[in-house]
Amino acid sequence: MADRCQSPTRRGPPRRHSAHDRRHRAHQMSRAPKPPRVVAELGRPETPQETADRLAENSRKYRSHKTVNNLVLSLLVTVGAVLVLVLLVPRNDNPITRDIDYASIAAQIQPVVDHALASPELPDGWSANDAEWRAGTNGQVPSWYIGLLTPDNQFIGFNQAFDANPTWLAQKLPDSPVVDTVSIAGVTWDVYRNSAPAADRGNFDYALVTTAGTSTYLLIGTAPTGDFETLATALAANVAENGAP
Repeated sequence: MADRCQSPTRRGPPRRHSAHDRRHRAHQMSRAPKPPRVVAELGRPETPQETADRLAENSRKYRSHKTVNNLVLSLLVTVGAVLVLVLLVPRNDNPITRDIDYASIAAQIQPVVDHALASPELPDGWSANDAEWRAGTNGQVPSWYIGLLTPDNQFIGFNQAFDANPTWLAQKLPDSPVVDTVSIAGVTWDVYRNSAPAADRGNFDYALVTTAGTSTYLLIGTAPTGDFETLATALAANVAENGAP
């Protein structure tokens, strides 16, 4: 039998990859995980914890920035609203002068005070911008106070203190000795003048002081002496009621 000769297996030419295969391989390569990003400050990739911390810090900074922006915006809106109100509300350039009814206030206080409170009747043109009972807590001297304005808009403060001590008067008239005495409507008053420089005198240029019973009367201010005499005359009846000296 004749030997059968087997021809060697025929190898064809190399298989060419189709465009579909190339796209498939490229897609697989694109899906491969990217290497971790190297952080310049660290010189190495971040750890998961460092990444989480960085994201949390960025979130905090963003919220803080938004809060500041909102605050500034709210402030601008508020200022704008105030400016609108200032421009729309009519204004009166005349100075506001309070006119206090000190006689009514004295009548309200009198029932709780054992001494007759002074309520001087003054000529037209006089007014009061304050009237109050100062209870004298913590060992202080209790007193009745009226802030008076003369027709020329000068000031005289009236104080009627009860059981006043020398310290109380010294505090009201610092470094000011008696310079004279005057008699006004039958009442003797000690005269005080402020010897300090004019710029340091405040509301004290001139003062009159007298005592009747447990009441010490102090008139202190910047008005001319004639206005002090007018006020002292209006107080004469009350001084006599409390026991004129």
